[in-house]
Amino acid sequence: MFTQSLILLIGCALLYFGSSILVEGAASTAVMFAVRPVIIGLTIVSLATSAPELLVSLVAAVKGSGGISIGNILGSNVINIALVLGISAVIRPISIKRQVVMIEIPYMIFISVVFWVLCMDSQINRIDGIILIFFLLVFLVYGFITAKDKSNGQPNPTNRPFNQILKNGLYIILGIVMLSFGANFVVREAIVIASQMGLSQTFIGISVVALGTSLPELATSAVAAARGESDISVGNVVGSNLFNICLVMGVVGIFNPMSIDKSLHWFQFPFMIFICFVLGIMAALKKGVNKSGGSLFILLFFIYIGVSYIN
Repeated sequence: MFTQSLILLIGCALLYFGSSILVEGAASTAVMFAVRPVIIGLTIVSLATSAPELLVSLVAAVKGSGGISIGNILGSNVINIALVLGISAVIRPISIKRQVVMIEIPYMIFISVVFWVLCMDSQINRIDGIILIFFLLVFLVYGFITAKDKSNGQPNPTNRPFNQILKNGLYIILGIVMLSFGANFVVREAIVIASQMGLSQTFIGISVVALGTSLPELATSAVAAARGESDISVGNVVGSNLFNICLVMGVVGIFNPMSIDKSLHWFQFPFMIFICFVLGIMAALKKGVNKSGGSLFILLFFIYIGVSYIN
């Protein structure tokens, strides 16, 4: 027990320090290259923080643990909004820009609905995987086209110091590595403990594994929110949900088609769609997520875990 606790603490420390330098490197890069910070959050940061989901889901699918694989994605997407964005907003209210409200969040909702529709036959096959990867490419092309930050007047691109660019790149890479190792340590020990408690594969995926693989998003978004980098915080959550569905499930579908537990269609899938709509409505009406909104999201997280456990 002492060894497991020590590994958990080391994992948490890696998550904290990794997220800190990742946010610093990402924010500095956005300013230096006059790129919308939210695009950095939607792409580079999201891809980095979604790496644990990709690795865990792919390995689980290959080993025949489909319940952990799909449960990980459904749980992670709910946790990203309910817990990650909820805690971030409680730490410091998050503002959401108009373009994110009008385009990025609706696209996340659209992809979530498409994902559920593709899973209606209770399986993810190669055609489904190809469709999801296609929608990811559409999103990446959009991100590239809209990357320029018109409000950030960088006078002369040639004035960017090479040392600063190198430093930012190293911060981002080191942050990604630390987040990956930290998440791996935490998830590994959490799965062992949960298995010893006799919990089902699907519930382990929905709760323990999903929470563990969402720790990079939680650490990164919380640090970004505390530093006033709302765009990176929101972009990280929205982007991570897109990558979780399109990249992770797309890759799983193409390389290792698997069946899906039909019981997930009664609560887990609808709840994922529901919480996406709650975020969309809150962003449209409030132009962000305040502390009361964050508290609501945290409450929804506990409801989700409680109902999933009962089922």
